[in-house]
Amino acid sequence: MSMTLAVLVGLLTGILSGFGVGGGTLLMVYLAFFTSIAQKEAQGINLLYFIACAPASLYSHIKNRYVKIKPGLYAAGAGVATSVLSALFANALDSELLRRLFGALLLYAGLKELFFRKTPKK
Repeated sequence: MSMTLAVLVGLLTGILSGFGVGGGTLLMVYLAFFTSIAQKEAQGINLLYFIACAPASLYSHIKNRYVKIKPGLYAAGAGVATSVLSALFANALDSELLRRLFGALLLYAGLKELFFRKTPKK
């Protein structure tokens, strides 16, 4: 991947991350399906990206009172514990299997969003 393309993808997904859309997930889609980067390397790049982008987005969301600290800390604690176990598990899996599982997860999420999303009551 050229440096220019990497910067452009980073800018676009950073903008989307700021909106709370899930720029890291979109970055994973790009890295996993549109580059020759292996799935495990794409995951590592995505984690580095997240570490860099999350504090700016978090600051803005806290400032605008969109974050409830106590439940967030509980979720973060559970996330840290399970991410360590999941990372160990993912390292034991074949990269091609991870790519397929990730694709299946995206397909499931997309179909659920398209066909089974409940509209909020006003």
